Amino acid sequence: MKAQNCVFLSALTMACPFVRDVVDEEALVLRRAFRRERVFRDRLDPLAFPDDHLYERYRFSADGIRYLCRLLGPRIKHRTARSHALSVEQMVCVALRFFASGAFLYSVGDAEQGPICRTIRSVCLAIKALADVFISFPGHRRLCDIKEEFYRIAGFPNVIGAVDCTHIRIKAPSGAHEADFVNRKSFHSINVQMVCNADCVISNVVAKWPGSVHDSRIFRASEIYQCLSQGEFSGVLLGDRGYGCQPFLLTPFTDPRKHSRPTTMPMPGPGPELK
Repeated sequence: MKAQNCVFLSALTMACPFVRDVVDEEALVLRRAFRRERVFRDRLDPLAFPDDHLYERYRFSADGIRYLCRLLGPRIKHRTARSHALSVEQMVCVALRFFASGAFLYSVGDAEQGPICRTIRSVCLAIKALADVFISFPGHRRLCDIKEEFYRIAGFPNVIGAVDCTHIRIKAPSGAHEADFVNRKSFHSINVQMVCNADCVISNVVAKWPGSVHDSRIFRASEIYQCLSQGEFSGVLLGDRGYGCQPFLLTPFTDPRKHSRPTTMPMPGPGPELK
C-alpha cells in the first residue's frame, strides 16, 4: 500500500513539475468546485436586500418602500445630481431607519450628519403635507360600517372611535418652558392624542401639547371635541377614566360593582289579608 502511494505521488509530481505541493493544489481545485458563489449587492441600492432584512431595518417590505417612494418622490427628489445627491430610495430608507430606531448618529449615519438631518426633515415635511389625505375622522368607510366593526368586538353599539393619549419621549428642550414638557413619569415628552377605529387605524391625531398637559385638557381643546359637541357625527367615542363622561364620550365606571344589578331579587312582603 505504501508503495502504491509513493508511485501515485511521484506520478503527480512528474505531471506537475512546477507545483510545489500537489496535494494542496488538488484541495484548492475541490474547494473552488464546491464553493458557493458570492453575490455582490449594490450598497447604494437599499432595496437590493431580501424582505426580512428590510423589515428588520426599516419595518417595511420592498413593495411598501417602493410605494412610499412613488408617493413622496415628487416632494423630496433633488433637482440635480450634484455632489452625489441621495436618491429618493435612499432618502426614504434613511427616514424609515430613523423612525424605526429613534437615533441617526450611529445606526443611520452612513453619510455626514448634516445631509442626514436635512433628509429626515424633508421626508417628514412631505409626510405631513399628505397627512390629511390618509388621516380623516371618522374614517374613509361609511359610518354604519365603522359602528358595525366595533359592535362585533364586544357588542357595544353606536361607537365610532376610541380615544387615548400617549407620551412620545423627546430630548429636554431649552428655554423657559422646559418644565412644561416633563410628564408625570418624570421625563420630557409630547402628549399625543389619537383616535382609532376598530381595526386600530388612526383617524385623528393631535400632536402639539407638552407632556405635563392632562389628557382631558387636550381633548377639550381639540377640533374633534367641537365637532362631536355640535352633533356633526352620529355616534360616541370610548375613552379611559382620564376623561370626563360626556354624551358623546363614554368612560368606564370607577367601581363597576357599585353599578351592577343585584344578583338576588328581594322577597315580596306579605300581601293583604283576605277576609
